[in-house]
This record gives sequence, C-alpha cells and structure tokens, in this order.
Amino acid sequence: MGKCISVSVCGIIQSKKMFAAYFDCPGGPENLYMKEVMKPHPGEGEVLVKVSASALNRADLLQRRGKYPPPKGASDILGLEAAGSVAGLGPGCTGCWKIGDAVMALLSGGGQAQYVTVPEGHLMPIPKGMTFIQAAAIPEAWLTAFQLLHFVGKVQEGETVLIHAGASGVGMAAIQLVRLAKAIPIVTAGTQEKLKATANAGAAAGFNYKNEDFSERVLEFTQGSGVDIILDCVGGSYWEKNLNCLSTDGRWIIYGLLSGGEVHGDLLARLLSKRASIHTSLLRSRDKEASNGYQQSVQFDHKIDGSFLLKPYKERLVRAFTQDVLPSFSEGASPRLQPLVDSVYPLHAIAEAHRAMEENRNSGKIVIEVPVCGKKGPLQ
Repeated sequence: MGKCISVSVCGIIQSKKMFAAYFDCPGGPENLYMKEVMKPHPGEGEVLVKVSASALNRADLLQRRGKYPPPKGASDILGLEAAGSVAGLGPGCTGCWKIGDAVMALLSGGGQAQYVTVPEGHLMPIPKGMTFIQAAAIPEAWLTAFQLLHFVGKVQEGETVLIHAGASGVGMAAIQLVRLAKAIPIVTAGTQEKLKATANAGAAAGFNYKNEDFSERVLEFTQGSGVDIILDCVGGSYWEKNLNCLSTDGRWIIYGLLSGGEVHGDLLARLLSKRASIHTSLLRSRDKEASNGYQQSVQFDHKIDGSFLLKPYKERLVRAFTQDVLPSFSEGASPRLQPLVDSVYPLHAIAEAHRAMEENRNSGKIVIEVPVCGKKGPLQ
C-alpha cells in the first residue's frame, strides 16, 4: 500500500504527491495502473480541486489506445470531468470560489486522479442535494450535448432531433435537453433494454439499428418530412441513412466517428439537393479558442452582457450552461433534469470500467470513484 503523506497548512491538506490512473504504453485496459505522481499546483486563474469522482468517456478509451492525445498543455492523465471540493486557489482568481466549495469541472485531462487543476471559469457549482457521484456524470456529457444542440445546431421549439447512441452519456443528456428546449427527441440504440432506458429519459421514439432501417422508421415517425437535426457520433457507415431521413434545410452534426470517417458515394449531391448542412464539433481541444459565440435559443430569455462574447469558448459554454440549464437539476424544477449513472467503479478498478464501455454495456454514465488513498500497480 502506498502512503498518502500530508500535513495541515492553514487548515488545508497539502501533499506533494497523489495517485492517478495511468498507462505508459498505448494498448488495452490491462496497461492501466495506479501511479504515484506529483500533485499539480494551480497556476494563474486556476483552482485546485480535490477529486471525489470522475467519469469515463470514449475519448479516454481512444487516448489509452494512442489514438487521441491530449491537447497541447493539458494533463496526460485520463479524465475529462470531475466532481469534488475546492482545495486551493491560484494567483489571480477572482473570488468566485472558496476553499471547501462543492464543484464539478469540465477538463481537458487529469480527472482520474486525486487532485486536478481547473481554470476557474470551467467550474460549476454542484446543485444542492446532488452527490459527487451524480455530479461527475454531468460536465462532459451534458456540456457536449448542450453545445451540439445550442451552440452548433441552434435547436428551436417544435423541431425533431435524431440522437444516435441514444443510451450513451451524451445521448441521455441530449434527450433531456431536447425536451427542455420543447423539441422532440428520437433515438437509435442497439438493444431493447437501451431503447427502454431512452424512453424513460424522454425519447418520443426509439429504433434498434441492428434489426431495422432507422431511416425508414424516422420517416414514418415524421410523416415523411425527416428530422431537423441529427446528432451523430457514428460517422461513415450511417451517411446514406442519415441523409435519407434528414429534412430539407436540416443540420447533420458529427461529433464522433465510431464507424470511421470514410464515405463511398455521392454525399455532396444528396446534401445539396436537400439544402442541408454538415457541422462537426470537438469540445476537448477548444480550451484557448474564443470564436463561435453562443447565440441564444428562443427558449432562453435572459440577457448576456457584452463581456460574455469576449470569453474563451469553454468558459462561455460553462457559463451559458450554468445559467440556462443547471437550475433544472434542482429539486422542484419542472421538468427536472437527471444525470443518469449506469455504474460506479473505484479508481483501482478502472480497467474493468474501460472494458464495460468498450463492450457497450452501459446505458448512461460510467462513474469512477476516487479514493483518498490508493495502491500502485496494475489495475483490475
């Protein structure tokens, strides 16, 4: 058992090292192990968070395989989101947060460790009554879905949105956000159990892509008009069916390529014939960007001051989500949003969590609970 050596300074627990889930060589889940590393120190405008829980994302699997390196300057430790408490403040922080605050964070990496540093504008308060486990299921999935629907897709009331991988973390979040926008969510998934889960989350209809042509079913549901927006994390193998059920002037938003990126056929001619548009989006690499400002959707009537548009992209995204969506997670909200947790694994069992996601066993988020102390060595 590795030791967690710490001393108390001004009432704050300080230590030089921490444990993190790590891998030295790209490969399978068996390459993951618990490593003792230096604890990060918050820089200018950064907050140190003591992590209680993180969550697993497809990007973590890709990074472990060597196919999705972290952005320049980001931690090479896995983990794109975390929930925990504020443990330290770097120079230049504006006073938004204080030691002990319960927070959740959108990250470019580093979440699957005992501590992580976060730009203060990427933190959100954990809604009252919500556990760290529940909160860890929010940042990456819900901010991705919110970005796709509002920053990119500009969803409007009454529109129909087709969500592929509807039982995934992003899919479950998107279903609820489409409902919040007074639009209509429909989904695809690969099992009846997953379709039932999406229906419970609010999907108006669901189609099993393994045993039926989802594009034909979508056209039946929409009485031939097609969907206004498609949220697509699958890519190449779906292109013909996507275009078949996309409405005139529809928006096809690609945020993943689970089936690869190759397209064989006359995509552009068919896209042009529908006056449709393709948008692509990645969230992780946007840290320093300040382009593509948020255009308010019609259901949000608050005013955003001019300084909002000058903020970096992720900070604007977090702020808009905090103002427009976060209150709907609170008790008494109608409709009330719910982070959907499929399963919880301790950090030392993260390899099994990776296997569960690779085998598509989850409906909702796989959460990683981070202990106060851990052990070095291969993870199970």
